[in-house]
Formats: sequence, C-alpha cells, structure tokens
Amino acid sequence: MTHVNLVPGTDAPEIPLDPSGASSVLSPRYRALTLGCVSVILLIAFEAMAVGTAMPAAAEQLDGVALYAFAFSAFFTTSLLGMVVAGQWSDRKGPTGPVVAGIATFSAGLLLSGTAQSMLMFVVGRAGQGIGGGLVIVALYVTVRRAYPEHLRPTALAALSAAWVVPAMLGPVIAGTVTEHFGWRWVFLGITVLVILPLAVMLPALRRAAGGPPEDVPSGRFDGRRLWLAVAVAAGAGLLQFGGQELRWLSAVPVAAGLALLAPAAVRLLPRGTFRAARGLPSVIMLRGLVSAAFLSTQSFLPLMLVTQRGLSYTQAGLTLAAAGGAWALGSFVQSRPRLEPHRYRLVRAGTGLVAAGVALTPLVLIDAVPVWTPAVTLTFGCFGMGLVVTSMGVLVLRLSGPGKAGDNVASLQVCDSLSNVVMLTVVGTAFAALGGGAAQAAAHTAAADLDGVGPSAFVVVYAAATAVALLAVLVGGRLRTPAPAPGPGRREVDVPVVPG
Repeated sequence: MTHVNLVPGTDAPEIPLDPSGASSVLSPRYRALTLGCVSVILLIAFEAMAVGTAMPAAAEQLDGVALYAFAFSAFFTTSLLGMVVAGQWSDRKGPTGPVVAGIATFSAGLLLSGTAQSMLMFVVGRAGQGIGGGLVIVALYVTVRRAYPEHLRPTALAALSAAWVVPAMLGPVIAGTVTEHFGWRWVFLGITVLVILPLAVMLPALRRAAGGPPEDVPSGRFDGRRLWLAVAVAAGAGLLQFGGQELRWLSAVPVAAGLALLAPAAVRLLPRGTFRAARGLPSVIMLRGLVSAAFLSTQSFLPLMLVTQRGLSYTQAGLTLAAAGGAWALGSFVQSRPRLEPHRYRLVRAGTGLVAAGVALTPLVLIDAVPVWTPAVTLTFGCFGMGLVVTSMGVLVLRLSGPGKAGDNVASLQVCDSLSNVVMLTVVGTAFAALGGGAAQAAAHTAAADLDGVGPSAFVVVYAAATAVALLAVLVGGRLRTPAPAPGPGRREVDVPVVPG
C-alpha cells in the first residue's frame, strides 16, 4: 500500500510545491519538452486520422484491395505489443529509449509504406508504424510522471490530449488534398521528415528530466511472461478483427480463435480485478475502456446514419463530427485547472454522465421531427465529457502507480482502451450487418446503391449497445476511490492499492 495524505475536507492529495517554482508547462524549464511531446503526438495523430483517406488510393494502385483490412488491423495489433514493451522498458530504463526507438520505428514504417511497391510491403510498413506509435504514446505518459511535478501533470496530459483535436478535424481534409494533387505516397513520406524535428527539440530536455531508471527501483530484465501475453492479446485482437470483417459462417472460426487467445491473456495482462471493476486502479483502467468503446461506436456510425436516414451529404455528416471536436480539448483544459483538483472524482462522475447522455440522445435524429443538427449538440456534450474523463484517467493512473510501475500501468490503460474498442466495434458491426446494415455499408462506397432502402433498426441496435456500455461506465466511475479511515485530526490518509502491472 502507498499512503497519500489528503487536503482536509477534499478528495485531493497534498501536492508538494515544485522546487523550481515553475507554474506552467511552458515555463523555460519545461517548454522544450512540452512542445516536443505535443508535436510528436500531433504528427502521430495526423497519420492515424489521415490514413483512412489515403488508403483507397493506395490499395487501388498497389492492386491490394484483398489486403485492405490488414492495413488497419496490422497497425492496431502491433501497437498493442509496442505499448507493453514501452511500459516495461520505461519502468526499467526510463522513457528516453522507447521514445527514440518509437519515433525511429514509426518513421521507418512511414517510409516503407510510402515507397511500397506491393500491398504486402505497405501492410508491413503499417505494422512498423503501430509498434512505433505504441512505444511513443506509453513512454510519453511516463515522461509526464517523471519530468513534471504533480501539480503540472493534469495540464501536461491535457496538452497531449488536445494534440489529437486538430488532426481529427483537419487530417482527413489535408490528406485528401495531398492525395488528389500530389499522390497518396506523400501522406506518409511527408510525415516521415516532419516527425524527426520534434525529437531533436525534446531529446536534450527528455534526457535531463526523465533519463535513466526510476529512483529506488533497480533496473531489471524484461518480464518475458508479460511480453508473451501481449503477443497473445495482439494476435487474438487481429483474428477478431479479421473474422468480424464479413458476416458468414466461416468467419466464426477466426473470431472463436481470437477470443480464445485474447480473453485469458487480457485477464492476466491487465491489473488484477480490472474486469470486475475492483476499487482503485483496476476501475480507472476499466473506465477508460468503457467510455472509449461507447463513444467510438457513437462516432463511427453517425455519418452513415445521417447520410442514409436523413439524406445529408458525406461532407455535411463529417462536419457534425468536426463541430464537436473542440469540446474534447475544452474538457481536457477544464480538468487541468488547479482549483478543480480537489474535485477530481466528481469531475469524472460528471464526465461519464455527459458521455452517457451524449451517446443515448444522438440516435434521436432517427426521428424525422428531431432537427438534423441535434447530433452536433449531443456530441459536443459527449466530447466535453470525454475530455474530462480520458485525461483524468491518465492523471489518476500516474498518481496510483508506485515506483517502477508507471510504465506497466499506463500500458494497461492504453491496452484496455484499444481492446475495448476492437471488441465493441466487432460486436456492434456484426449486429449492424445482421440487421440489414450491410446495405448501408455498401452504400457508403457505391454511388449507385439505394440509400433509401436502409431501415433504422440496425442503427437502433448499435446505439442501444453503446448506451448500455456508457451507463456501465457511469457505475464504474463511482469505484475509482478507495476510502480509508482517517489516521489523525484534520487530515485523512488513503490506502491506494498499487497493483502489479
């Protein structure tokens, strides 16, 4: 157990003052590190958001439509492995190594995909990008813990979260323009050069502030068992995605094999008690997976619903998502305010409520009497809630991690997020197709398809499932804190369970 003193009358821990006197993540002491970290995330996020726009042109030119789905699943499955490796590497040697290796591997993957002469080579490049992205994202979270004092960590994590907003809004548009005027290869090759620059800016500050193994924790070997569990989870997730691509009996074979690999490995890989939402760290990790799965399903099916059910163009439907993007950054900014730190758990409860409301109210647009702009409003509230919750989960994981465990616990947070998304999308995607949604999916890619023949029932099932998961997240949001009896007058002490990574 780790004992944390709480400020009298609040839920917030007593936070020691920063001896350097820095009051901002952009103060001279932290400026280079902050700008470098944000720039790296910005470019990784841009690639993640832009690749979907460039992929059809790449598959067509490389004559690789049959491997189209693997270009996406390769990134996801290898990123899971990269996350676990980064967690152990960061805990034992510090985050500098995985950051440098991650950026190098990510750049090599971009270069390979951008110069690919076959679809197989392109998929291998995407796999390299996944490993690099997984290494970098986890290592940067550990960097926040190692380099920034406690009172600046919410702001630092909010900056990393906000770095996803601009790519989400502009990435597909920019990628489409580049693909149309210069060719799809430059969507990858352009980032290859740009991603090196932030490393040069941040590396000296990173080595100075977060280099070397954690204090009081001897560096050791990698946990081979944990790495094999990560391989099993990645392989299982890949099989699950592959089997979920088509609605046919043969698809049940890879789905069953994927679940057989994924389920037992995930139980052992994530902190004990995660899947029963045990109080403290396990519930923090579980909550991240639940809100991500519910909200991603809501966003993924909304454009198709607006096009097929309300007659909007694809551009108009896309603007609905873009309009709400800034609310996520605003929510991250709000949770980072020092005056709200004593109310961290209340912010999370409020955020999960907003997410659940946004998810549940979005499908009201299926009713003709409801204004077509309603989802823009509901998603704005949902995105604001996601900004409060997702960034707070990062803050709490770093706070609840003992010495030498931050990397493994951050890796668990990211793995749970990714696994929840793939399982949720596989389940609702299969249900959607079984209820006639396959026609809508075909309509999204075929101008001659009959959009008017698609009924709303398939969308109702998707949003019912997403709402159920969001409501479960509200319940789990009340299990983040572990209460303990007060040890003395005017001050409370909380037993924070530090679960092995």
